[in-house]
Formats: sequence, structure tokens, C-alpha cells
Amino acid sequence: MTMYHLVKRAIVATLFISASVGSASAIDIQEVTSPGGITAWLVSDDTVPVVAVDIAFKGAGSSQDPEGKAGRANLLASTIDEGAGDMDSVAFQTALQDNAVRLSFDSSRDHLYGDLTTLSSSVEQGFNLLRLALTEPRFDDEALTRIRAQITVGLRREQNDPDNVVARLWSRTAFPDHPYGVPANGTVESVANLGHDDMVDAFKHGIARDNLVIAVVGDIDADTLAALLDSTFGDLPEHADLADVAEVEPAMGLTVSDTVDTPQTAIRFGGPGLPRSDPDFIPAYVMNHIIGGGAFSSWLFQEVREKRGLAYTVYSYLAPYAHTAVFGGGTATRNDQAQEAVKVILDQFERMATEGPTEEELADAKAYLTGSYALRFGSSSSIARQLLFIQIEDLGMDYIDKRNDLVEAVTLEDVRRAARRIFGEGRPTVAVVGAPAG
Repeated sequence: MTMYHLVKRAIVATLFISASVGSASAIDIQEVTSPGGITAWLVSDDTVPVVAVDIAFKGAGSSQDPEGKAGRANLLASTIDEGAGDMDSVAFQTALQDNAVRLSFDSSRDHLYGDLTTLSSSVEQGFNLLRLALTEPRFDDEALTRIRAQITVGLRREQNDPDNVVARLWSRTAFPDHPYGVPANGTVESVANLGHDDMVDAFKHGIARDNLVIAVVGDIDADTLAALLDSTFGDLPEHADLADVAEVEPAMGLTVSDTVDTPQTAIRFGGPGLPRSDPDFIPAYVMNHIIGGGAFSSWLFQEVREKRGLAYTVYSYLAPYAHTAVFGGGTATRNDQAQEAVKVILDQFERMATEGPTEEELADAKAYLTGSYALRFGSSSSIARQLLFIQIEDLGMDYIDKRNDLVEAVTLEDVRRAARRIFGEGRPTVAVVGAPAG
């Protein structure tokens, strides 16, 4: 690689990190529709010469992996950019580097994601490389063998990591006979059986215009973007052909364990949460911050770590998936303290359902959640990702403007009602991995 290319890559790397369009309240979102009918959300800003693009193919995540093919979506996301058109992997990656373009893909339970970041001077080249990856991926044997080996190394390492083992144990217990209970990145055995035909099949069924969501931020105007939308995505199939995924609720009240020779016990807990569209989701979000999402200030941190010294860290979260919603969390503690740690955690859930927080705790949570919201918009890439999620969740183009008002409007009764809905119906399912006493 020439010195010119090395300097260019260093400059663009700095721009990618620093590119920003200001605070959340100053973001002006446009809806751009191409002549061919492809729609994207755009935040146009020429402060720095960078364009960030985030895309998602809704429904094309690991929940589409066929039985015995766990990890297919993960391998697909890892190999889409490993050669396209007449370029093998080396040639394609070289083209990305020569044009100062960053392109990557990843997958979740529900969706397949892609993100592109490029200098505005290279925007046409960047979009063209994205087009090639989405319309003419190669899935060459060399690339598949290499990426499959990398994934397998990670999976073997996870087999000896109690945190990963307990996460998988909880998922298959909470979601038996459902795609959410299957490891998203597969197993050593399932990944070994994935090949070229599997990638072609996943690609053919999951990549289309009708499940495509696009967010673009940076130094590009609406007219330029409209033309690029058609040239980049216009050749995709009109409709995805996705398998139906059943709606499901996580099982409640179960306790499962897996014995591992380790001095610590890893613990995961979880039960039904609230969908993102539920009117009580924002109150539940505030409640979660108070009970376990707020790090040092949370009830779980104070009761489990500060008062009793049972664990280094403990956390909770809300996860609204496309076909379920989960309230969950976890910790790790010494084997002889595992039973006590679980009891303390469950006691806090009961306390939240019956008593709820104080006015001061609610005020502190709302102040933190509203004050920290702007941190999600620190760069062009982070703004694009936020816009993408807002579209996926169908929250509306004005969500950024009204989000903090929604948090501020939460009352004590709202939090208590959400807590009763989450904790009042029974005990969550608990998974433990280690050698816990009792």
C-alpha cells in the first residue's frame, strides 16, 4: 500500500471518530424517497466530509436459521463483504481501503445490519461497493473456510466461559422449541455444517427491498442520496421470503443449573418484559434504571455489592425483540454465596412490585436518562444507528424531539404499574452455572 493510501486512511479514521452533527435537539431529519420508491431517513450536514449509512433487513436475523443450521445468519453477516462481483476477498477489501470506505455487517436475533462510512469525496465508490456486496456476493470457499474457522475458535472459547454458558442455558430454558432458544452464533457442530449453499439460501430469502430500512447522516444532500438509493438498492428483489416466527413469552419460575468446575457461579435471570409499543414501556425503562440498569446507583448494585459484597457487578435490562419481550439480568459470585445472591435479587423484584421507588429515586433516574440521551448522538455513525432503530421500532420521525418529554412525564404510579406487570405475575426463570453450594 502506498504512503498516499496510508495517510488517507489515517485522515479518514480521524474523521470517522470525530464526525458529529451536534445535539439531539438540533437534528433535522428528512425523509428521502428515490424515483424508484426506495425511502431513507437523512440528516444532511457538511460540518465534516463524511457520510455514514446504516441499513437493516428486518426479520433476516438468526430467528431465520433453519433447524440444525444455527449460526447461519451470523456467518452470512460475516461473509457478505468477503468478495463481490469479479473481486475476491482480497480485491474487495483492497477496494474498500483504497477508497477510504468502511463496510461491515452483523446480525441479531431479528435483523441483519450493515453500516457504511465513507468520505463524501468517495461516496459514489462507497455506495457502489455496498451495491456489489448486496447484489453479487461471492461466498467463495476460501473466505467461508477462513471466517468459519474464526467463528469456531470463538465458540470453543465460549464453551469454557461460564457467562456464555449460563446465557445459553437461560435462553434454551426460557424459549424451548423456539428460535430464540437457539444460540444466535451457532455451535461448533452447526457452524461446521454451513457452506456456500446455506449462504446463498439465507441471502436469497432475507435480502429484499420490502424489509430494508435505511438511515444516512453526513455530507450529502437529498437529491444525491435519492439517485444513490436507486443505483445501490434498486436491483434487490422486491419481496423477502421469510419464515414465520411464532410469538412467544419466556418461561417463568424455573431454576436450572449446569455444573462447571470454577470458583464462581454465573447467574442469569429473566422473565417477560414489555414490548416497545406498549404504553408502559417508558415507565418500565425508568424502573429498570432504578432497579438494575443504573450501575452504581441501582438497587441491585447497592444490595448485592455495596451492602453484602456478594458480587463485583450486577445488572438488569429490558430487551424488546420482534416476537417477545424480556426483562433480564445477571451477576457472578462465589459458589458459597450464589444462593444468597439469588435471594437478594428476587427480594428486590418483590420490593419493586410492592413498594416501588421513592420520589427522589424517580427524580434522579429521570435526570440521568434525559441528560445522557444526547450522548447517543456524538457522531455521524451513532446518529445513523439511532435513526435506524427508531425506524425499526416504528417510533416516528419526531421521537428524538419527544423522547425526553416522555421520560419526564413518568410518575411514581406509572413506575409501580409497570413493575407490577413485570414482577407481579411470578418469579423469573433463573439459570446458574458453576458449583454453587445448595
